[in-house]
Amino acid sequence: MRTSVRAAGLSAVLLATTFLTAPAGLAQAVPAATAQTSAEAITPAVSGVTAPKDFFAQEPGTDYYLANYDQYEAYLKRLAEQSDRIKLESFGTTEEGRTQWMGIVSSPANLANLERYQEIARKLAKAEGVSEEEARQLAAEGKAVVWIDAGLHATETVTPQAQVHVLYRLLTGQDAETLRTLDDTILIFGHVNPDGHQLVADWYMRNSDPQARSFRDIPRLYQKYTGHDNNRDSFMVTQAETRNANRIHYREWFPQIVFNQHQTGPRGMVVFIPPFRDPFNYNFDPLVMTTTTEVGTIMHSRLISEGKAGSGMDSAANYSTWHNGMYRSTPYFHNAVGILTEIIGGPTPEQIPLLPDVQLASNDKPMPIAPRLWHMRDSVEYQWTMNRAVIDYASRNKERLLFNIWRMGMNGIERGQRDSWRMTPTMVDALKAAATETTRGAVDPALLDSVVRTAENREPRAFVIRPDDQRDLPASVAFLNTLIRNGVDVEVADKPFTADGVRYPAGSYIVRTAQAYRPHVMDMFTAQDHPHNTEYPGGPPKLPYDMAGYTLALQMGVNFDAITGDFTATGVRAEDDLAAPAGRVIGSGRAGYVIGHEANNSFILTNRLLAAGITPEWIGQSVRTESQTLSAGAIWVPASAEATRIVREAVGPLGIDAHAVSRRPVGEALALKPVRIGLVDRYGGVMSSGWARWLLEQYEFPFEVVYPQALDQGDLNAKYDVLVFTDGTTPALNAAGYRRTSGGGQPSAESIPADYRGWLGDISADITVPRLKAFAEKGGTVLTIGNANRLASLLGAPIEPALVKTENGQVTTLSTSEFFLPGSILTAAVEPSNPLAYGMGAASDVFFSNGQTFRLTGDNARSVVRFDTDTPLRSGWAHHQERLKDTSAVVDIDMGEGKLFVYGAEVIQRAQPHGTFRLFFNGLLYGPASAAQE
Repeated sequence: MRTSVRAAGLSAVLLATTFLTAPAGLAQAVPAATAQTSAEAITPAVSGVTAPKDFFAQEPGTDYYLANYDQYEAYLKRLAEQSDRIKLESFGTTEEGRTQWMGIVSSPANLANLERYQEIARKLAKAEGVSEEEARQLAAEGKAVVWIDAGLHATETVTPQAQVHVLYRLLTGQDAETLRTLDDTILIFGHVNPDGHQLVADWYMRNSDPQARSFRDIPRLYQKYTGHDNNRDSFMVTQAETRNANRIHYREWFPQIVFNQHQTGPRGMVVFIPPFRDPFNYNFDPLVMTTTTEVGTIMHSRLISEGKAGSGMDSAANYSTWHNGMYRSTPYFHNAVGILTEIIGGPTPEQIPLLPDVQLASNDKPMPIAPRLWHMRDSVEYQWTMNRAVIDYASRNKERLLFNIWRMGMNGIERGQRDSWRMTPTMVDALKAAATETTRGAVDPALLDSVVRTAENREPRAFVIRPDDQRDLPASVAFLNTLIRNGVDVEVADKPFTADGVRYPAGSYIVRTAQAYRPHVMDMFTAQDHPHNTEYPGGPPKLPYDMAGYTLALQMGVNFDAITGDFTATGVRAEDDLAAPAGRVIGSGRAGYVIGHEANNSFILTNRLLAAGITPEWIGQSVRTESQTLSAGAIWVPASAEATRIVREAVGPLGIDAHAVSRRPVGEALALKPVRIGLVDRYGGVMSSGWARWLLEQYEFPFEVVYPQALDQGDLNAKYDVLVFTDGTTPALNAAGYRRTSGGGQPSAESIPADYRGWLGDISADITVPRLKAFAEKGGTVLTIGNANRLASLLGAPIEPALVKTENGQVTTLSTSEFFLPGSILTAAVEPSNPLAYGMGAASDVFFSNGQTFRLTGDNARSVVRFDTDTPLRSGWAHHQERLKDTSAVVDIDMGEGKLFVYGAEVIQRAQPHGTFRLFFNGLLYGPASAAQE
């Protein structure tokens, strides 16, 4: 539910103020803002509306001060009480329960007619049923909608502190530009990480000595679970803050521009602003990127026109437009401009360094800045200029923005209604390979039809998901819900239909590509084909910005059909999250219940049973019930009054079936036991551990977070059954075959509150590792993921890294020229008879990111997931992928009486790969159960 703080009608005439002045000429690049240490206000007060300097204890943007979120929130409410140019609305609550506010800023007349302008924005963005003539009429009537956020990465402190000044100036300015832009636009100022803002500001201000203030040593992640990865959740939509923002962006307000503000700028410069470097994602409409480039270029020009030096673009930073999933990149797949800025600055003044190469002007850094001391107030003025540039662009191009979002949406609809083809890097290579001769690089034009525009290469008209063909139906429905939360239209067939010669039942899910958000649909269902980008021709691969391959349908284990021909089907369009079809109890037997192991939700049921003191068992071979045969790993629950209550209450909402049978299944079984899980973390918080924490909570696993000091105390078997080490939790360890890292980067104990001192320290080879080895040999279970797998070598496990070479007698990692596989999806063979893989099929898609695979060197190590082909790439980019063949990605290792499970594949990365969650969840239960059995 929303909360609205409507502006009190302010009719007093405000003092005319102009906040933007441009210099007469630019003979040289001189600093626009000098180092200011006086008490001069950053934003002068105007009568009638409380200025920042008169509200806060110290003016935001001045040295050694950060206003926290409570104070920011109170100021927004004050502004809404005093100005008729702002309407304050809640757009949800955070993971920690704080209210997220958005200030809708426009002219009083526009604010009085918001529902109409919101409806226009929706119609044009969705495009469905809107003719070109109507689109032009609506564009003429409507207002450009611009989203401007703040605070996403909480240690990037400039944006929320600057936003209060931007708001105040817009609410009080009487200059012609301000009045025009307020008439033409609806500006939505949203705070996207209140929890982190409060944490970081309070931590910084806790020290009474301003010179000693710092937020570099905060004790935990600045978003409850994800930290910096809160900007990698936009297509998965797991976190409350992401759900709230996505709803505004793609289901309620449909902004044509999303302005996502970050830190920090490139070294020796002030700010990065688009245009971006390649690669360009071929799924989105090219108009979205040309418009993004327009907006970015105008931002640079405005800074330069005001003498504000130090902006860079393109090669000045590594940012690209390939990866979906970020606040500013997901808009591209929804036909909206996405602007990213990365600026320097903070409450503690900093020095801009002198980098000689950066001092030479170029296309990508047109106006270099000389070294100087930089204050946050300088960043505030740059932020104001950049905000003004975006807002002014939206005002001057209002009709074009509104019409073009319709045009791009209609392009998607029309493309999904006819035969169409995409040009991908693989297609380009195929054209070159098919050419018998070339003329200065040109090949026979007929090859376009014979090689690319073939029947088998046609883009789908729709994707159909059959409920009766899913290994994990609730996970497939969860996938559909990520689409719905991104504004994609999903239908549930109301009667059987035929497509591409296949008969589909009623209840099948249909995702048509003939819709406005077609780019997002294609990006989530089809493989990413990342170009082979190199630093220079013939050189090493160039690291992409984030993942290269992330196809969500593959990660989540969804079985779907791509329909390439015309078909007719009717259905009901989902208005909100879908519920998985209710599970049920099948049969009337009274001995107990048998439940399949395939659905991740079965672990929720298992954990509820264990918490109630009931002992489920995993049956080691297939089980035949009256209605179906369940694969090895089926869960046996002996009947009791309490077991019956828990099973019958759970199966419906969880979407899993329980078979009531008249006798216990025959054969060997593994009795489960309640587990005490220790999830390892470090001071400051490790993002992968935070994601694991969120995942464990969703599936109701009992756990506690454990830090290195606690591990070093030993006697671990008395406290834990399982210890989980995720990627990044062991930086101080080094082992042959792994890239060297280091620990450190932590504050001294005396500089932080006593409550956090026990979190300090690192996993060490001399103290922690012997205790972990003793823990495993006495029956404990250790799980290692990603670069934490170096623990396996130090524990003496009978495996060795496979992606290595020997130089001068030393085992070392391969160079990127020898092997490079950045964040991509691979297909792998699975051994489903191993309890670690119960519920899996014989093959699975797995996520892998420049990690390590293994060769087995002893009988007590068993390969659970392995690469059995020299071309395992499914989505993304792989250089020399053949090196993976015959290596293991997941290994089950006996360690004395206990277990070590090693995951080279990132089986739970960012809570996305539902298809491999079982490999992780099984390990949490299988290890302790096998130790107890022995």
